[in-house]
Parts: sequence; structure tokens; C-alpha cells
Amino acid sequence: MLYFDYSATTPIDEAVLDTYQKVCKEYWGNPNSIHSYGSTCKRLMNDATSRVAKVLGVKDSEIIFTSSASEANNLAIKGICHYYQNRSRHIITTELEHSSVLETVKFLEKEGYQVHYLKLDSNGLIDISNLCELLDKYNPSLVSICAVNSEVGILQNIGEIKNILKEYPLTYLHVDATQAIGKIPFDLDGIDLCSFSGHKIYGPKGIGCLVKKEKIELTPLIHGGKSQTIYRASTPPVELIVSMAKALNLVMDDLNNKYDYVLELNKKLISYLEKCDDITINSNKYCIPHIINISLKHIKSETFLHALEKKDIYVSTKTACSSDKDESQSLKAMGKSKDISTRSIRISLSYKTKIEELEELEKAISTCLEELNFMKGTY
Repeated sequence: MLYFDYSATTPIDEAVLDTYQKVCKEYWGNPNSIHSYGSTCKRLMNDATSRVAKVLGVKDSEIIFTSSASEANNLAIKGICHYYQNRSRHIITTELEHSSVLETVKFLEKEGYQVHYLKLDSNGLIDISNLCELLDKYNPSLVSICAVNSEVGILQNIGEIKNILKEYPLTYLHVDATQAIGKIPFDLDGIDLCSFSGHKIYGPKGIGCLVKKEKIELTPLIHGGKSQTIYRASTPPVELIVSMAKALNLVMDDLNNKYDYVLELNKKLISYLEKCDDITINSNKYCIPHIINISLKHIKSETFLHALEKKDIYVSTKTACSSDKDESQSLKAMGKSKDISTRSIRISLSYKTKIEELEELEKAISTCLEELNFMKGTY
């Protein structure tokens, strides 16, 4: 199998899997139990929490473990709006967000909130002047922006946005960093709430994280008393928490060299794709190298995906959590034509991707293009 869908999910690292199995076997007690075995499990959980906090440069008390990044996004957005509901009932976001953000703000619209979508340029970057206009006009409770778009890979200038929001103390900044953490250096200073997931960083599924700075309060999604934190009730999954801490530490180790390696893979693949007349490259210089989004000129994206699948090569059409609509929401938001936005393919790379695998992908793309175009009678 040749796998090029790392932005959808990653394989669990062998060392992380070993950790998970060990904790499942030896430390399966409830960390909230007051007996000595429960206390042992709690110490293990607290140590893992400290390791996550240290890597991210935040306090232990600012870590909230969730079941996923989607839950973390929901907790951040609903939690802020419900706790500070006497403030401005305005939210600023973009149309480039993950569905767990877009559907959450749509839900809040039904509760009377007004959602404002920022203007984007042709590269998918936020119009900063539009952000300033909306901030001045509405003084919103929340600005929610993804660090890296999951379909095209656009990297927003979160640093500039953080500086602007310093002038708006009643507006909190939420960043979905699911596609950024473990891929690029990422500074959480100045970010009020930050979400990410374990299964995107070679950890297990079923564990995510919300970093919530101390000055902020949230209304929980799940009530039931203190667990790992007062903001989310449930028996803490010690094995998942410890495994996520392990995965995060591993993926952040030697991050710059891992990035440089993926960048070289990206340059190689882009160089090949630029020579293909039937392919339009949608990713641009503002995208991280881990995600390459292309569109096919004469072939449906699903048809091409399944042609590669027959060769045991796996890519995706859109983000795995998107709706079943044919059109890519992200490409549409960038102003791309319907021909482009309905024929997109996402190829996502990893520091675990081998050069030989990339060469096999290039050969398979050429073969599939030739075969499918021949079947359509274009040759």
C-alpha cells in the first residue's frame, strides 16, 4: 500500500502503540479513584499532561483532553459563546474552516449569533483590512481561524492576527491547529484557545486536545463533575492521554529536519505535476508542503481516486470530514471555478513518505491519466 492521505489520519507510531498497550495492561485503573492504584494512574496521567504542556509551552492547567479535535472545536466555540453570552453575539471566521467549526457556528446562528465570514484573496489568505473592519464594527466575542487549511494547505498569518487582537481584549482567538501541530513550528503565545488531534500526529484515534488559557472560562459540553478537568466530565482515558503525550513528543522531535524533508518531497512532486497538461495545481506558495491540492481537467476526482486505488495507492478528494457535496468548499471560497472545485484531489505527504513511494505515485498518475483519457476518447 502506498498512502498519501496523511492529512486525513496517520498510522499510529510503533513506539506509541507500545506505550498504549503497556498502559492498557498495567495502568487501567480509574485515576479519580482515591485508592493507591487509582492514585498511581492519576500520577501517570498528570505526568503525561505536563509533558504535553511543556512541548506546547503552556501550563498544565490549560490542557483539556477531549475525544477529538472536532470535540475540542465545539467546546471552544460553544463554550465561549455560552459562558460569555451577555457580550457581543458576533463571531468572525472563514469559509476555509473544518466542518466541525463551520457546523458549530451555524448551530450558534440558530441561537441568535451572527457569523461573519472574512474575505479571502486568490491565495486563500485572510483580508486583514476586512478583519479590522469587522472587529471595529462588531467587537465580536470570538474569532475562529484555522492555522492550516485541511484541503489546500493554506497557512494563515496567525502571528499578525494575534497582534491585531491585542487591541480587542473582549474578543478571544480560537485557532484550529490540527493540520499545523507536528508539521510546522507553532507558537501558542497570544492564542486563547487551540485545538488539535492525536490521530493526525501518529497517535491513537479517540483523543484530542483543547488548550484553554487560564484567564478564560468555558461552559462545558459534557457535564458531570471534575474529571481530568472541570471543563469536561467523563472517566479520563489514561492510556489515550499517555499515548498522545508520547506521540506529540515524538513528532516534535527534530521537527525542522522533518519539515525540510517534506519540503523536498513537495518540490519533487510539484515539479512532476507542473509537466502534466491535464492537472491544475491549486496549492500555492502560502501552503505548507505536506498538502498538495490539484484539479483534473477532464476527469472526475472520484474516478481518478478509484483508478489509483486499484493500484493500491490512496489519496483523497476533500477533507475526510467534509459533506458529500461534490464541490470543494475551500476552493470555492478561494474563488476557483466550479470545474476546479469539483475535480480536486488532495495528496498529503509525511516525513515517513519515502522517495521511492513518491516515484511510484508519479508513475501511477501518468498511467491513470493516459488510461482514463483514452477511455474518454481525448487521445
